[in-house]
Amino acid sequence: MIDTYNAFVKPELELPPVGEGLLSGLVFAVKDVFAIKGYTSGAGNPDWLRTHSPWEKTASSIKKLLASGARLTGTTHTDELMYSINGQNEHYGTPINPKAPDRIPGGSSSGSAVAVAAGAVDFALGTDTGGSVRVPSAYCGIYGFRPTHNLVAIDGVIPLAGSYDTVGWMARDSALLRKVGEVLLAGSGSEEEPRSFRRLMFAEEAWEKAEPSCRGMLDSSCDRLAQATGLKQEWRSIAPEGLEAWSHAFRTTQGREIWQTHGEWIGREKPVFGESIGARFASASNITDEEAQRDASLRRVIQSRLHELLGDDGLLVIPTIPGTAPSRTIHGPAVEERRFKTMQLSCIAGLSGLPQVTIPAGEIDGAPIGLSIIAGPRQDLKLLRLAELVDKEAVKP
Repeated sequence: MIDTYNAFVKPELELPPVGEGLLSGLVFAVKDVFAIKGYTSGAGNPDWLRTHSPWEKTASSIKKLLASGARLTGTTHTDELMYSINGQNEHYGTPINPKAPDRIPGGSSSGSAVAVAAGAVDFALGTDTGGSVRVPSAYCGIYGFRPTHNLVAIDGVIPLAGSYDTVGWMARDSALLRKVGEVLLAGSGSEEEPRSFRRLMFAEEAWEKAEPSCRGMLDSSCDRLAQATGLKQEWRSIAPEGLEAWSHAFRTTQGREIWQTHGEWIGREKPVFGESIGARFASASNITDEEAQRDASLRRVIQSRLHELLGDDGLLVIPTIPGTAPSRTIHGPAVEERRFKTMQLSCIAGLSGLPQVTIPAGEIDGAPIGLSIIAGPRQDLKLLRLAELVDKEAVKP
């Protein structure tokens, strides 16, 4: 395989299918944080690769895909220790966004999104803690899915922040996104559909974050969504505290977990990080118990509020990202400014542990934007089927 877009860490790594099923004949790649027996994941950092041993067994998510007929071809690049949503990596280079080569691909599942968007594989696995599947999917103009937290087994995956980490996936079409979901979600209970979705809600605070240049295209996608579903629509305020406060709570509670997970290794090995990643870990190391407990309390309020609002028949519609992907040359304070704006949208599903699908919503000046739908807990397959329905209705003459 010729890796034109710098998507892959090890493109020659292959695992053949071990069965036949829904994914027979398809090829997939995995982010370089998933366990593959005999392989050492690098997590985007040479010092991590140097200080860790090969995996002793393969992640169960990969095993499920192989058993359903898919072939694994290649591991893909990630931001260092998954702690970014840009896709930039000072050690291995930034994968090239196939849809907008002058812009970043998004991260931390950057290589997976690029491999899918470029057509190198049919679908790919990533991880999503703070937006790491949803953001690169939107930037690269593909479909991406973050499941209900803990609904897809996450064994054999390098952790970042356990109470937020999820296994997510990406594809170029909604039908395949749903098929992968049927495999990974099998036995989770999400197959049960007691009733259909009935309510379509637009989160006021989230739509205030959309850049003016994107609103027209996003509004057209919302119109198509409403027409395809025929659901009752309403605008709702979801964040009286403000999404800035939500994003801060996410950053604090996530950062505290991240330092508890990786602080000892960082202190012992003194790894070399890129500037923005190093600053992020340094900030996480200074989060106090008081700060973490305060924001954990707000997180519980948010989770309870959104679970009650959505139940098993409600949908929340938001922009996936504020606007198109920034330039590949973005650096310094601009990186953190953009991250903060993006996290105000991606933290909604993260804080509440809810499933979210992002779908392509068109392009602005040649760069993709994404529209997202969030459902209640364990409504994952219903949500994936709804995304497929919207696509089918949109292409009808």
